[in-house]
Amino acid sequence: MPEYPIQVWLCAMAAVVLMGIAKAGFGGGIGLIATPLLALVLPVSDAAALMLPLLIACDGFAVRHYLRSFHSSSIKRLLPGALVGVFVGSFFFTFFGNHEQILRVGLGVLALSFVIFQIGRNLLDDTIKKYQPGTAVGLLMGAFSGFTSTIAHAGAPPVIVYLLPQKLPKLQFVGTTVIFFALLNLIKVPPYWALGLFHVDIFKLTLLLSPLAYIGVRLGVFLNKQFSDVWFNRVIYILLVLTAIQLITNKLIFFDLF
Repeated sequence: MPEYPIQVWLCAMAAVVLMGIAKAGFGGGIGLIATPLLALVLPVSDAAALMLPLLIACDGFAVRHYLRSFHSSSIKRLLPGALVGVFVGSFFFTFFGNHEQILRVGLGVLALSFVIFQIGRNLLDDTIKKYQPGTAVGLLMGAFSGFTSTIAHAGAPPVIVYLLPQKLPKLQFVGTTVIFFALLNLIKVPPYWALGLFHVDIFKLTLLLSPLAYIGVRLGVFLNKQFSDVWFNRVIYILLVLTAIQLITNKLIFFDLF
């Protein structure tokens, strides 16, 4: 068993369960909380590498439900840009891999940007829906999604911006995001491997945490039937803001007692 402090295990368990709940019950976008939460106690590269196999495992459960319910033309427009974004994100890891504080601050800023995006999205929902994005916008949003997904598995906002104006049926909208990110997560595996982000301890920790991903998925399905996503999302956003502040300022918020 990998020897990690108790803080690592607590954050890792919370991150994996929240990721499963978010993906299965309240929209995978808020699963962004997982990587910043792990980055409080692990190097950013380790946090990202740990989450990728778990995300792929969750994708496996979701994809089979949406194989006939996705918008293929949107996938075709988003994926080429996503490939470019993954390449740029990989270069970012290469260039800043030895500058952990820069990675932590960047991840914190990205987390705060996600919360701001969600608030702005609610305020500008009608305006976004009236805009009709073309192929160029699809490529651009795909590139942004590929980059942020490579850094922090946080590629949902650009994809949502692109898909919302198309007024897809709910099932097709969800199916398109599921299929796109399942493909994108697989695309990220070779660059992660080439960058040396995967190592023995990461695989051991992933294996030990994988049952919690399944528990999170089952909890997500159950909680979705019992509660509105509004309050769940608010709790996640508050936790995400606190996590981002800690990453940016490097001042302890959660673990003062340890």
